[in-house]
Amino acid sequence: MSTATQTSDAIAYTLSAEALGAVLARSARPKRPSAWSASVTYGWRAMLKIKHVPEQLFDVTAFPIIMTLMFTYLFGGALAGSTREYLQFFLPGVMVTSVVMITMYTGVGLNTDIEKGVFDRFRTLPVWRPAALVGMIFGDVLRYILAAATIMVVGLILGFRPEGGVAGVLGGIALLVIFSFAFSWVWTMFGLFLRSEKSVMGVSMLVLFPLTFLSNVFVDPGTMPGWLQAFVEVNPITHLVAAIRSIMGGAWDIGEITWTLVASAVLVGVFGTLTMRLYNRK
Repeated sequence: MSTATQTSDAIAYTLSAEALGAVLARSARPKRPSAWSASVTYGWRAMLKIKHVPEQLFDVTAFPIIMTLMFTYLFGGALAGSTREYLQFFLPGVMVTSVVMITMYTGVGLNTDIEKGVFDRFRTLPVWRPAALVGMIFGDVLRYILAAATIMVVGLILGFRPEGGVAGVLGGIALLVIFSFAFSWVWTMFGLFLRSEKSVMGVSMLVLFPLTFLSNVFVDPGTMPGWLQAFVEVNPITHLVAAIRSIMGGAWDIGEITWTLVASAVLVGVFGTLTMRLYNRK
């Protein structure tokens, strides 16, 4: 190819400043979204997934109702003499059990997104790095509130009467949501660490069943053997249930509430840090 031809081709493919100005946008470059804005956007994505796949709400509606009815009528007569009396003790506990068990789906959903390659795309976007994870948990908060509200409605129908009134119910649910948000970071870590959603679910059950059943949810720990009481006394679920019972009963136990809030902060600090380290290295 001759020098003249090469020069002609170079000129033909060289864009002038005027042509570049016409092609490129003249407006200012959009600002990078804040951490809060990006997290809320990802949270909205999680809620849209529920909208398009409403069957996902089965675990926050049908499951809590089944748990409440089954254990109330199974243990109520034997342990308290009547289902109504047992319900006054049991309902805050089954609310905690149902909502805390739902938190494991945060890790399952995260693992599914990773397997599908969705998070590879998220990592390339110019947003705050943890936004995708925080937003996913924000979306799950709606599920926690819905599950708690479902159990409360069923309990009121069955005869549960919280002495703390509306303020006590709202305060108890708020504390439960705070703890559940913090506890969800445990499952985000497992969602990043384990290879499949079945593994995440299996490990979650191994952790959740001892925590929820070896606690003060179903019976007074004073009836348990000494070695089991030692575990129950340090179990975070025990303190959470005791705190919510006191709030709904109208006699707020500041010690138990403080213990739960501190435990929530520790969970976020420890497992949130581990999650981000795994997320950055994955």
